[in-house]
Amino acid sequence: MTIRFAIEKERPLVKPVVGVETLESIDPQLLEDSFVYVHCHFDNPSDDMLIRIWRTTFLIDPQTTTRSQLVHAENISYAPQWTMIPKGDFTFLLIFGGLPKSVQVFDLVEEIPQPGGFVVRSIRRNDTDVYHIDIA
Repeated sequence: MTIRFAIEKERPLVKPVVGVETLESIDPQLLEDSFVYVHCHFDNPSDDMLIRIWRTTFLIDPQTTTRSQLVHAENISYAPQWTMIPKGDFTFLLIFGGLPKSVQVFDLVEEIPQPGGFVVRSIRRNDTDVYHIDIA
C-alpha cells in the first residue's frame, strides 16, 4: 500500500480547543511552550482499515535536525494499539511541542522499526502553527 501526502491549503486554520484532562496529562514544563497542531485528514477507500501513531513521531527541521516531540494525539491510538476507521473521511489530531522561531520549513516523520511510517516533507511554517495535511 502506498500512502501519499499533500498539504491541504483550503481548510480554515483554527486552533482546536484542548480539554482540561488533556492539559493536565501534559508535563507542566511543556505548557510554557507553544504547540504545533497537525490535523491529519484521510479519505479511507476501504472498510474497517486499521491505523495508529507511534510515539516516535516528530517534527524535524531539516536544516538543523532540531526535533519537536509528539505531546498528544486525538482520535488515533498509540502503537501497539490500533484504531479501526470506517470507510470515508477520517480525521485525527497530533499535537507537538513548539518549534524554534527560526524554523521556516519542517518535516513530519514517524520513526518506526518497520515500513509504512508517516512522512510528510517540506511543510512550510505559518504564523498560527496549525496545519491540515491530507493523507492520500
